[in-house]
Amino acid sequence: MTGQAHHSGSAPTAPIADQAALVRVGEQVQKRLIADPSVHRVDVSQAEIFVVSQFVTPEECSHLMGLIDQVAKPSSVFGPDYAAGGRSSYSGDVDPADSFVRMIERRIADLMGLELAWGEAVQGQRYMPGQEFQHHYDWFNTAADYWPEVESTGGQRSWTAMAFLNDVEEGGETDFNRLGISIPPQQGALAMWNNARPDGTPNPDTMHAGSKVIRGTKYVITKWFRTRRWG
Repeated sequence: MTGQAHHSGSAPTAPIADQAALVRVGEQVQKRLIADPSVHRVDVSQAEIFVVSQFVTPEECSHLMGLIDQVAKPSSVFGPDYAAGGRSSYSGDVDPADSFVRMIERRIADLMGLELAWGEAVQGQRYMPGQEFQHHYDWFNTAADYWPEVESTGGQRSWTAMAFLNDVEEGGETDFNRLGISIPPQQGALAMWNNARPDGTPNPDTMHAGSKVIRGTKYVITKWFRTRRWG
């Protein structure tokens, strides 16, 4: 299940897992990002979303796109298998031992003030025309069958960091439908959001989609952070 995204249509019904840790990590990262003048906070009240422009250089973006092309295969998800096309992109974990990849993920972890060891492997995603990832959450449903394994390998996802590696001719926005905002792909930009509310419960308002690419190809990398050491 390593490196998969999660799809769920409802909030978890089991007791809240990692709640105290999610509160602590949420406050820690938010405080750090707010204090950083290079970071812009998206003006919504229901979720904590931050963006940095030009976080990855054009040369770094090109190199990462090449790495994604080497590992990309049909994407998978936790939870229901939706062969009807809910996630039609190609994706793959880039080599975690690659020194270039390590450099990029260290920069992300340092920006957010998180332990690098808490982060899952960097996943690269490629969307061709007509491909998309329909609305989903990044947090895990603690009532799902997969939760015991997830809990034993790092616990709940706290924050998501997603870097856009290229501009897209048309389509490919990251759409937060419950917030009424959509982030267009812009080469080098990094978007970050807290998957929990301030009280440490999973935030359903972080539901988002990788909108269908109309023209061009979209490349992104995503790093999900847990509440403790991953793996």
